[in-house]
Amino acid sequence: LNRPESLNAVNAQLHTELEDIFADVARDDDVNVGVLTGAGRAFCSGGDVKGMDARQSGDPVRARMPLRYAKRLIYNMIEVEQPIIAAVNGHAIGLGATLALFCDVIIASENAKFGDPHVKVGLVAGDGGAVIWPLLCGLARAKEYLMTGDLMSATEAERIGLINHVVPLNEVMPKAMELAHRLANGPTRAIRWTKLACNKRLRDEVNLVLDASLAVETLSMLTEDHKEAARAFTEKRAPEFKGY
Repeated sequence: LNRPESLNAVNAQLHTELEDIFADVARDDDVNVGVLTGAGRAFCSGGDVKGMDARQSGDPVRARMPLRYAKRLIYNMIEVEQPIIAAVNGHAIGLGATLALFCDVIIASENAKFGDPHVKVGLVAGDGGAVIWPLLCGLARAKEYLMTGDLMSATEAERIGLINHVVPLNEVMPKAMELAHRLANGPTRAIRWTKLACNKRLRDEVNLVLDASLAVETLSMLTEDHKEAARAFTEKRAPEFKGY
């Protein structure tokens, strides 16, 4: 993820590139392992919030368009047979957390934070968060974090089973590459098919939840609360939510 000047926030171009790269990796039999990391001091700060104000046309078709691509991104990620390691060098927020958590092994810097604060801008965490968080840390904890939008430390994320390992920042990439080389030099067919078998539950959950969660995220884009959040961001003030 190479937009360090914006903490690797995912704009339309980066989103399209992510959709495409996972599809490309899945088709490339010469690739045995992938490592996903962020340039600069963040892994990914989430969706580019500058796009919020541009969505305030009130047109449900326009609001629905980005979520069509959100669905494509998630499905393209879970179609990758090769192991994907997330080397989380800094904060992984919103869509950034989703990208990390849909990877197969997550190695995080001890200074990283994880969270999905969609609700803080009046949105549902529908672009993957509502799928992956309950699977990894349980329904009760997932609902608490998704409904509050609170962030957690990497240490807490490891404790509750959200991620695999926490290491000092300068050890994140070496540890990720060590594991990547080990997997790439292993029995790659058995490794891929082990992932395929383990991911059956993930695929079922995506099929069960993703369409519904994206639908309610689309609805939340049209609420007055989200419009207020967009205005507040533009005006650099705290939003005043009304509950509708």
